[in-house]
Amino acid sequence: MSQSTTPDQLPPSISRVLSRFRAMGREEKMQALVHYSKKLEPLPDRLRELDRAAFEVPECQTRVDLFPERHDGTLHFYADLNVRQSPTIAAFLAILFSAINDQPPATTLAIPDDFVQQLMEGIGLSGREVGLNAMVNRIKRYARAHAG
Repeated sequence: MSQSTTPDQLPPSISRVLSRFRAMGREEKMQALVHYSKKLEPLPDRLRELDRAAFEVPECQTRVDLFPERHDGTLHFYADLNVRQSPTIAAFLAILFSAINDQPPATTLAIPDDFVQQLMEGIGLSGREVGLNAMVNRIKRYARAHAG
């Protein structure tokens, strides 16, 4: 979708997340990030044994591995990273996953191109945007592969 996507064109789960964050000031966003950083679902043991090379997001400054699973036509994503070292990344992924997990691939593919910018606007973490966008792109690539 283009950057001109309007909220009513987005899946409700994505629209809710973006609306909530657009309504927050900088301090509220910072507090929300701290809150969400503690909500990232742990990586299941069954995924710890997989070869990580296929799941790593190399564009990130921090080591992040993203794992998709398909269940009955929906996708569920997990991430493996050092949450203590990278609480902003953990928070971002927890927020993103809250909008797309257990939804059909079309929901993930509907993430607007400017999702990262909209979510992180006004926080002063623009140096993180390249890595965050790379994670969104990787997740969308998984969704495209599972959409068929």
